[in-house]
Amino acid sequence: MPLTEAFELGVACEVFGFDRSDDGLPTYDFSLVAGSPEPIRTRFGYGIDVPYDLDRLDDADLIVVPAGGTYAEADGTFVCAKLPDPCMDPLLDKLRAAVDRGAKVASLCSGAFVLGAAGLLDGRTCTTHWRHAQRLADLHPAATVDPNVLYVDDDPVLTSAGTAAGIDLCLHIVRKEQGSRVANGIARRMVVPPHRDGGQAQYVAMPLPSTTIDTLGPLLDWMTEHLALDLSVTAVAAKANMSPRTFARRFQAETGTTPARWLSDQRVLAAQHLLENSDLSVDVIAERVGFGGGAVLRQHFLRLRHTTPQAYRRTFRDTERTG
Repeated sequence: MPLTEAFELGVACEVFGFDRSDDGLPTYDFSLVAGSPEPIRTRFGYGIDVPYDLDRLDDADLIVVPAGGTYAEADGTFVCAKLPDPCMDPLLDKLRAAVDRGAKVASLCSGAFVLGAAGLLDGRTCTTHWRHAQRLADLHPAATVDPNVLYVDDDPVLTSAGTAAGIDLCLHIVRKEQGSRVANGIARRMVVPPHRDGGQAQYVAMPLPSTTIDTLGPLLDWMTEHLALDLSVTAVAAKANMSPRTFARRFQAETGTTPARWLSDQRVLAAQHLLENSDLSVDVIAERVGFGGGAVLRQHFLRLRHTTPQAYRRTFRDTERTG
């Protein structure tokens, strides 16, 4: 019996199906589609009434495949994305056709197995929940499965790791298509961080070390609000009353990335906002976000966004004005 994971499905519904027009945010033509005539259940026992069939996918610009699988064993054991399954063939055909006509498809967690069954991961880099990554790689040797990242954007096919990483991917899609103002507005309503870079680690490999503070969260907030300051490891460690080595180790354990990488990513994100919503020059923006000069900003912008600040501004300032 087909099964969907309630959290991952809920993520797609929350990001793309919720009307936030009262906050000046765009609305989306969102539909919940069933890929099988059988009842759709969750692992918690309740069912979901799905109003649309697969024909609704024919003109979709984005198709999000949440995590799921089947209850295939006599004892009710959950089998992650048990494929191939003949009843899935119509869905796989629709997904292939969508990519062929230029639509984007995205998977959340084990939804990657559906994209793999459709042949959409071959020759691409992708990810899924780290517990399922080896199986995905075994089933699809032509794909490059990265078990260590939160999400992968191999346009037009996007994949995410498990659970909360689905939020990161959906917000990444919004940010890429409509800019940081819209993505940040949705994140604010959802009360979640507006941006975690896809290259961050899926999980921490060891318990958090003992420290006099419970979390670096307040310090990260302070850093985000003071990006133009000297935020070297030495300076920030002193503010946190730690040695630089202890601070760097704890930062890596708590965030899944290094202080330098996290800081440069936050500065790029702040630069995006200014590029979209101000007429400041690239050099002035670079100084305001802590990069010092336009050349350094361009270097990090190219690394993270694969475009230049000026090209980004032309694209997203036009989007804001016409949207």
